[in-house]
Amino acid sequence: MNVLMVTLGRTLAHYLNQPVRGYEPFAISNPSALAAVLQPGDVLLVEGNRRISTAIKYLTQSTWSHAALYVGDFRLSGLGLDAPVLIEADVEQGVIAVPLTKYTALNTRICRPVGLQGQDTEHVVNYMISRLGHAYDLRNVIDLARYLLPVPPIPVRWRRRMLALGGGDPTRAICSTLIAQAFQSVRYPILPRIERSSAEREYAAREILNIRHFSLFTPRDFDISPYFRVIKPTVENGFDYRELAWAEADAEPDNTDS
Repeated sequence: MNVLMVTLGRTLAHYLNQPVRGYEPFAISNPSALAAVLQPGDVLLVEGNRRISTAIKYLTQSTWSHAALYVGDFRLSGLGLDAPVLIEADVEQGVIAVPLTKYTALNTRICRPVGLQGQDTEHVVNYMISRLGHAYDLRNVIDLARYLLPVPPIPVRWRRRMLALGGGDPTRAICSTLIAQAFQSVRYPILPRIERSSAEREYAAREILNIRHFSLFTPRDFDISPYFRVIKPTVENGFDYRELAWAEADAEPDNTDS
């Protein structure tokens, strides 16, 4: 990218990274609750409250506009809830490690890769750690900025492609594609394209899993993937509806004759 495009990309990145007015979270899980259930390799989806979140939500028709991977306190910082335990791709800062407290005031969802363990989990985590410091794909920023302008509606079938218009430079990333690359490095499926081909007999068929290009993945894919389990801290930590403290309802009028 030439100097003009880099300058434009950074200016747009700063603009897109500003919060929007009127965001109201409804299902916040505090950092302590998240920390109690998160495991290395878990994907944390975030309902963002920034301008760039608006564009991503529109294109994906989803609540989730951002994704980060939980890697644990790999720096052994001893900072508790302020430890950098999530790795994500930030539109301005690139690939960084951040604490759970960053998302205290936002809706989140934990998506856990079923069956991923041992060396594969370690490989996924190390893959993300090794990408720290990589830049965000500024060409993707320029593409996304267009969808905050008054433009004609984009057909649903084209929207996913709209998120893949960046350069695809392996030294650059956007949030969901970086995580997709990490899982693809151990051949763990997210939403593979399934083709059916006839085998030796016409009625026999087999499913062939084709790994989509990493640039086509979006945050919502981890939510709808059949291979990731949704983990809800309130339920995992033990939920008893009888212990809820409800506001007292207004007393019913007494219609009994005196």
